[in-house]
Amino acid sequence: MEPLLAILVGLFFAAAIYLMLSKFSIRIMLGVAILGNAVNLLLFTSGRLTREVPPIIPAGLDALPSGTANPLPQALILTAIVISFSFLAFLLVLTYRAYQDLGTDDTSEMHAAEPEERPLPPLGY
Repeated sequence: MEPLLAILVGLFFAAAIYLMLSKFSIRIMLGVAILGNAVNLLLFTSGRLTREVPPIIPAGLDALPSGTANPLPQALILTAIVISFSFLAFLLVLTYRAYQDLGTDDTSEMHAAEPEERPLPPLGY
């Protein structure tokens, strides 16, 4: 099961990087969302996937028995889901406001704060 999820994590990372390199802000936002899910899946996979033994310490023992899933990545994922959802909501509002004010989601056309007659800085040596 882990190799299949590792391949899926790789596909998520590749799709996220492809989308974040776009010049359209909606694609960038989708790339950030997919990247967050890829990181969550990576953490979940690294915590060992087992269905038979729950990560509960039995009475009389001080540590988890061998073969159980690590509960720490699952706790980290819950925190990461909340943070990534709030970040995605912020990006969605920011993108929508930029689209309302500028009329485009193309980042190369968002030059509202830059003066038009100012010369470009040198691009090379």
